[in-house]
Amino acid sequence: MESIADFLFEVGMLSKTPRSGYQFLGSGRESVAEHILRTVFIGYALCKLNPSLNELRVLKMCILHDLPEARTGDMNYVNKKYVEVNEAKAVRELTEGLFFGGDIRQAIDEFNARETPEAKTARDADQIALILQLKEYGDLGNKYSDEWIRYALQRLATEEGKKLADRIIQTDSSHWWFKDKSDWWVNGSNRA
Repeated sequence: MESIADFLFEVGMLSKTPRSGYQFLGSGRESVAEHILRTVFIGYALCKLNPSLNELRVLKMCILHDLPEARTGDMNYVNKKYVEVNEAKAVRELTEGLFFGGDIRQAIDEFNARETPEAKTARDADQIALILQLKEYGDLGNKYSDEWIRYALQRLATEEGKKLADRIIQTDSSHWWFKDKSDWWVNGSNRA
């Protein structure tokens, strides 16, 4: 039980670990945990678009793909040009005392290998989470977000992911809550 308690405390570090690329974008911030949460929901939606996928495996990879960042931090593309992170060591050390550590290692290895349909879907979910964030910042005026989105779109591997990303970039990020143009926006109620 001690190793599980340690593991759960370590998972908590993801909410305190910032995603580091936003310093180059000039706006925005997000923790690794916030990114993972959105990635899980995207993975779930992508599985619904392709019922042939093993949903549990996709969701497991979405949940676990950035777990090593509790130890390594988030390395953005600029950092990765100069700093080499030993993710394998981080994964090995964070899972070695857990009876289910092999399961975590397998999910992370599958995600990183990018070979199975499930791994490609989980990786698309990871990129679409970034695309959503960038679209929100672009809608708020960040002039660099469109260029970043173009690169993220090139990393997508599945048809479902490409179609979803296409719809995302065509949709205003405020549409979901502002599409109801009822009297409520004027009077604070739906009554006529």
